[in-house]
Amino acid sequence: MKRVSLSAALLCLPLLAFLVIPLIALFLRVSPQTLQAELQTEQVQQAVLLSLTTSLTTVLLTLLTGTPVAYLLAQTAQARGREYDEEEGDGGRSRRRGWILRLIDSLIDLPTVLPPAVAGLALLMAFGRQGLLGGALRVVGITLPFTPAAVVLAQTFVSAPLYVRAATLGFAAISREVRQAAALDGATGAQTFLYVALPLAWLPMLTGLTMTWARALGEFGATLLFAGNFPGRTQTMPLAIYLGFETDLNAALALSFVLIVASFAVLVVVKAILARAE
Repeated sequence: MKRVSLSAALLCLPLLAFLVIPLIALFLRVSPQTLQAELQTEQVQQAVLLSLTTSLTTVLLTLLTGTPVAYLLAQTAQARGREYDEEEGDGGRSRRRGWILRLIDSLIDLPTVLPPAVAGLALLMAFGRQGLLGGALRVVGITLPFTPAAVVLAQTFVSAPLYVRAATLGFAAISREVRQAAALDGATGAQTFLYVALPLAWLPMLTGLTMTWARALGEFGATLLFAGNFPGRTQTMPLAIYLGFETDLNAALALSFVLIVASFAVLVVVKAILARAE
């Protein structure tokens, strides 16, 4: 057993070293004095504040708009499973619904696998001044490209599917008998959702929101094309790192340090919550 454990540990070392060494190298380049000095500069503070504001707004927007989608997908998947069981494999209608469900699933997951530049260009073609909806938005006095709102939209586009996927799995894990019991007790659909589904699915939802926040915080390509890289207006931390790599390496290193520490701290807290809940 000890020999097997030692062999497994040795096999793990190459990947672990590959993941850890770059982080150590970055930390060694950031002295406390440099970090303190860079965090006091206006451009770095603006980038940190904008990243935190937009990523948290993205999380809230994703929670409000993505939760109904996840709940509907979970209910649809369970209904399809019941139809297939009742038809005992005969199921033309079940197969058709299954194809539609897979298509919707694929469309929701698509932004997570698109190249970031494609995502940014698609947003620009949809909401830009000459885009598909740009004219209608301009009529009501709304301009989205190269604004903080564009940052939120870019972050939401690429990160919201992560929450929808996790929440869907959480809602789908709730047994049909639990919801039926709530209905027999007189609960409406909304009451079942609020008082039964949400409390039972909060762990996967929390995991999904954490993944969404981390993805939004690190979003770069779609934001660059759709929102631009304007300090104090649309320049998030990843964009400031990109610019700092060419003009001010110390600022880029300091912002990278902040991103790593913030992401790691959130992951540790969430994993601790999940461990206690289990």
